Amino acid sequence: MPYLYQDSKPRPAAHPGGARATHSSGKGYEELKRECLRRGVLFEDCDFPACNSSLFFSENPPIPFVWKRPGDIVKDPKFILGGATRTDICQGDLGDCWLLAAIASLTLNEKTLARVVPLDQNFGPDYAGIFHFQFWQHNEWLDVVIDDRLPTFKGRLVFLHSAELNEFWSALLEKAYAKLNGSYESLKGGSTIEAMEDFTGGIGEMYDVKAPPDNFYEILEKALKRCSMVGCSIDTSSAAESEDRTPFGLVKGHAYSVTGIEEVSYRGQQVKLIRIRNPWGQVEWNGPWSDNSPEWRSVSPSEQRRLSQAARDDGEFWMKFEDFKVHFDKVEICNLTPDALEDSTAHKWEVTIHQGSWVRGATAGGCRNFLETFWTNPQIKLHLTEKDDGQDDCTFIAALMQKGRRKLKKLGAEMLTIGYSIYESPGRDGHLGKDFFRYHPSKARSKTYINLREVSHRFKLPPGDYILIPTTFEPHQEADFCLRIFSEKKAITEDLDESVAIDLPEPLHPTPSPQETEEEKQFRALFEQISGKDMEISAEELEYVLNAVLKKTKNIKFKNLSLISCRNIISLMDTSGNGKLEFSEFKVFWEKMKKWISIFLQFDFDKSGSMSSYELRGALKAAGYQLNNYLLQLIVLRYSDEQFQIEFDDFLNCLIRLENASRVFQALSVKNKEFINLNIGE
Repeated sequence: MPYLYQDSKPRPAAHPGGARATHSSGKGYEELKRECLRRGVLFEDCDFPACNSSLFFSENPPIPFVWKRPGDIVKDPKFILGGATRTDICQGDLGDCWLLAAIASLTLNEKTLARVVPLDQNFGPDYAGIFHFQFWQHNEWLDVVIDDRLPTFKGRLVFLHSAELNEFWSALLEKAYAKLNGSYESLKGGSTIEAMEDFTGGIGEMYDVKAPPDNFYEILEKALKRCSMVGCSIDTSSAAESEDRTPFGLVKGHAYSVTGIEEVSYRGQQVKLIRIRNPWGQVEWNGPWSDNSPEWRSVSPSEQRRLSQAARDDGEFWMKFEDFKVHFDKVEICNLTPDALEDSTAHKWEVTIHQGSWVRGATAGGCRNFLETFWTNPQIKLHLTEKDDGQDDCTFIAALMQKGRRKLKKLGAEMLTIGYSIYESPGRDGHLGKDFFRYHPSKARSKTYINLREVSHRFKLPPGDYILIPTTFEPHQEADFCLRIFSEKKAITEDLDESVAIDLPEPLHPTPSPQETEEEKQFRALFEQISGKDMEISAEELEYVLNAVLKKTKNIKFKNLSLISCRNIISLMDTSGNGKLEFSEFKVFWEKMKKWISIFLQFDFDKSGSMSSYELRGALKAAGYQLNNYLLQLIVLRYSDEQFQIEFDDFLNCLIRLENASRVFQALSVKNKEFINLNIGE
């Protein structure tokens, strides 16, 4: 199904207090729960049933899973037991360590945790088998309800579970997130920062540990103090290396949480340490400062208590910060607000959201490598007017997110490779054309094009106007996107989608020419032959004439002009109202036709006889029609073929329909104006 264009006009940032109910019944959690209690039944979620389709989409379960409620698994189930902590997260048989690492980070911030996991839920007297969780999705907070039937094997939870066998908040949270994304299998493989953003609505930034900023330790320290969520991982050189263990007990391609950063007094010196957690709940670092390493013998018991150091095989361990930089490759930080981590001053950031779409054949132009189509991508103007306090530049973060790809996994969709470029504005309004990008380099761009859900980067640019172009790497790839602009000072953004405008020349009226051209003589002879003595042709006869002439026209691909199109032409050109065309009316139409053929050839850049649908915007503008992205997309869907090519008969049909529609619109406008004037006169 083709993507329908979404306009990318700026929207305000969403607030969690207004989370939208998502159940297909239209009812919220409280109403559904009251209904179950009144009827004396336990909730069963028809939107995410206890069956194989909720588990996997590409295979059958490898073992016979049995869906059970917590009360059928243990005698005394609890939602949260002794507080929700990072030790409540133990990975099961699903490759979603990225999600579990994010959940572990979530437990470090009580306020954020309580928003995602409402704490007024339990297995007490008002238990009805229904629970709910809240997630941020593309500038909207959603309230996701689930029943508490969980997949088990031999009476044990198969997927995420707590170290305490009768605690179920983490397993239910995983189920709600699986429902949000379509199935448990959809959670296989991902980036920790993706789940972190869904838990907070925050902004993610990524750091290369092998080439970190000079103040990297301070950045991490400040992030954790501000309750930002932090994850880390070790790169793999191939898929075969995924989850390989290093000699030091670390796992490649695996998502870890960073849960603490401290300095410790060791033999008269201050040593920088970092605390890491493996969501498996086991398999730990075995190098210096690991649980049972000799270094701890030289640390006082009070220091060990301060650091919560204990030699337990619980997946959590300390390591020296310098060793961390040697063994890990990537750090992901999700800031609950994008406060600068580089200095000690907190900032109030302005946020602007744009929702949009890349639509094949219309606005899916690909990156700058594909100049012929790059200019057709959505274009967003950014006005930077106020400098940062005490600075000459304006700071902003641009975060581009592709929407809904994880949920579309079951249909074969993968994460697209995305990024963006930023250009200085030339100072004129309207969608910028191909030549602008041919001769002007970008002022800034995303670090790389990558197949992550979101690409973000922090920029400092002088005050001025800029054009941001969000794109996929390859052209013709469809997706919805969400672009977020975070700026320290007020930044104004606007979509450069053009307004609809019609600028047609005054219609020509039939006038006798003093001397016929050779072309007119040939047409008259053909016209007389077809029309007979009355020198008027019907739609059927016009169809014969135009098809005969256009099939002989050089340099254009032409299949056939339909009878309906010819009726539309007569409707457009018939000044006498008799449903036929006189020769003089046909001559006026032929002048239009010659202009349209000339425009078609002008925009057939490869001289193939057909025109790329990406050139349709320019061709229609040359013919007098300025269309916005939405109308352009509808026309492309109607008139282009599978290779995004438009042949002349389709181009002609499009123009005839547009001109007829514009005449109707202009007539209605005149009538409305007369009506208004009459009312004013009264």
